[in-house]
Amino acid sequence: MTRLVLVRHGESVWHAENRYAGISDIALTPLGVRQAARLAAWAGGAQLSAVWASTLSRSRLTAEPCAEAVGVPLRVDERLRELAFGEAEGLTAAEMSSRFPQAREAFTTDPVAHHLPGGEDPVKAAQRFTECLHDIAAEHPEGRVLVVAHTTIIRLALCGLIGVPLREYRRLFPFLSNGALTEIALRDGDIALLQFNGALS
Repeated sequence: MTRLVLVRHGESVWHAENRYAGISDIALTPLGVRQAARLAAWAGGAQLSAVWASTLSRSRLTAEPCAEAVGVPLRVDERLRELAFGEAEGLTAAEMSSRFPQAREAFTTDPVAHHLPGGEDPVKAAQRFTECLHDIAAEHPEGRVLVVAHTTIIRLALCGLIGVPLREYRRLFPFLSNGALTEIALRDGDIALLQFNGALS
């Protein structure tokens, strides 16, 4: 069994303004840097065997202090990046409703069948993320691994892993706090959700 601790990176500039960041490479805020430091303090005593992150800098900069605290090299994989939001990147929900109201309304009804204009197919995104998680688990059998990634892709993957329709990700998992702990256990393809959006102890 491998335990994977999935964490949303520290707060970024656009998240502070409720803007969809997606695959845009947006910097951490000062609060985001402090959140990364708190996560690193937790990681140092969490008996982790590895630390992984997406290629986006807000994820890497959150994960780097954790890898240093654990004493392991940071592993980076593009498959852990956030869902691409296409024309919605950099926009707030209100701005989307103004620019493409019908597409935004369809998205709120079913965000998978009607993903945002020009955005990545959530089904394929969930597949590449969960494929990466299984590869990480295979590389670290019996280990506990920190994976620093992004809110939408983590929620999509959780739905896929526990067998819930992906379109329910916004309803079932409405919010994922920056730096909060979501831990799963993987064994031979089976999953157990150990905690969701947990506070650092």
